Amino acid sequence: MNQYMGRIYNGVVKENPSLVLMLGMCPTLAVTTSAINGLGMGVSSMIVLIFSNMIISALRNVIPDEVRLPAYIVITASLVTIVDLLMQAYTPGLYDSLGIYIPLIVVNCIILGRAEAYANKHTPDLAAFDGIGMGLGFTIALTIIGLVRELVGAGTAFGFTILPESVPPIAIFVKAPGAFLVIAFIIAIMNGVHIHTEANKKVEGCDGCCATCSVSHETGSADKEATKA
Repeated sequence: MNQYMGRIYNGVVKENPSLVLMLGMCPTLAVTTSAINGLGMGVSSMIVLIFSNMIISALRNVIPDEVRLPAYIVITASLVTIVDLLMQAYTPGLYDSLGIYIPLIVVNCIILGRAEAYANKHTPDLAAFDGIGMGLGFTIALTIIGLVRELVGAGTAFGFTILPESVPPIAIFVKAPGAFLVIAFIIAIMNGVHIHTEANKKVEGCDGCCATCSVSHETGSADKEATKA
C-alpha cells in the first residue's frame, strides 16, 4: 500500500474521526436523524477538509507560528462560506435540514486537528489525500449512523419506505438518545474486533482470550521483573 492509499485507509479505518478518535461528535449526534442528512454533512465537511488541508500545506512555510491557528480558522471560514452559499443555492432542502451545523464546520475539531497534526507538516498532495481519507471516514460514519437511526426509528432509508407497516418504528432512535445508542453499538462491535485482532498481532498463537493466555502472562511477568531490576 503506497502512502497515498495509506492516508485514505488511515482516515476510514484506523483513525476514523467519529468512531475511533471520537471527534466532531456534535454534528455526529445532531444531524444523523436520517441517512441523507448524515451524507450531506459528511460530504460538506470532506470538501472543506480537502481544500483546507491543501491550502494550509501550501502556505505552511509562509504562515508565522504566532498566528498559525487564527490563519487556519480564516482559511476554513472562507471555504465554509463558499460551501454554505452553494448548498443554500442548489440544495435548499438539505441546507434547511442541516441548519446551523454547516457554519459550525469552521470550528469542527476534525478540520483544525488535521491542519495542525498533518497538513502543516506535509506536502499538499499528501495533505489532500489525508483530507480525503478523514472526510470519507467521517462521511461513512455519519451515513451509517443516520441510516440505522432512520431505518429503526422511521422505517425508511434515504426517504424510501423499507419496513412494512406491520413493523412499528422505534421513535426513540430518531431522537437524541437514539444517536448515543447507535454509536455505542457500533463502537462496541469495532472494539470487539479491534481487541481480538490486536491481540493476535502482538502475541503469536493468541486466541484473543487473556484469561487463558500463559504466553502473555509470562511476557508480562518478565517485563515486570525487568522493570524492577
